[in-house]
Amino acid sequence: MSKNIFENSGELNKCLAGKSETVLLSFSLGKEGTCSWLNLRKYFKKIIPYYLYTIPDLEFVNKSIDYYEQYFGTKIIQMPHPALFRMLNNFVFQSPDNCKILEEMQLPNIDYEDIRENLIKDYGLDSEIYIAQGVRQDDSLQRRMSIKKYGVLNSRKHTFYPIFDWTKQQMLDCFQENNIKLPVDYEMFGRTFDGVDYRFLKPIYDRYPADYQRIIEFFPLAELELKRREWRESHVGKN
Repeated sequence: MSKNIFENSGELNKCLAGKSETVLLSFSLGKEGTCSWLNLRKYFKKIIPYYLYTIPDLEFVNKSIDYYEQYFGTKIIQMPHPALFRMLNNFVFQSPDNCKILEEMQLPNIDYEDIRENLIKDYGLDSEIYIAQGVRQDDSLQRRMSIKKYGVLNSRKHTFYPIFDWTKQQMLDCFQENNIKLPVDYEMFGRTFDGVDYRFLKPIYDRYPADYQRIIEFFPLAELELKRREWRESHVGKN
């Protein structure tokens, strides 16, 4: 398929739905992913969503997943994000003792294509199945330039962007028309959770202390993120 033959997202979705009634959806719990899911229902008979977790079994994430599962009436598959293995293998926020253990564990370095292959194998899916990703060209100048250069469909990686031409207003209208909510992530971070730096840790520490401790189990020295900020704020104006 040529990357330049699709004048709009409707044309793109119709094309792929004509080849298969089933599609995978990379679902981050974010607004683009939610609008993608709602839009895909117009074209595909079966949507298989999956969520890639940075930290497994966080309470606030589980609540959001439960909400979307009930709303859509579909189970959301949960798998580890490649970033989780990457951070562990690079000893991010790890103590010396943990570094030694992680070296011995020899965790795999997985990528998104590995995830697709595992989904196909584990769930008996067609090897040609495509993954829908919530990417919009209006999200940023860099995103627009990337789409212009590489297109909205990647036949080699079997990925496509089902709402690539949607505006912010279209997404707002979609949420209102479907009476669906955003996850608490947007209230706490202004975006979906995907890291262990201060902008994520502090709101979680304040509102979900058990989840904060869960993160520390995986990244024990992440507490330094809070300690550094506390020290800096306490010393502002004292020099």
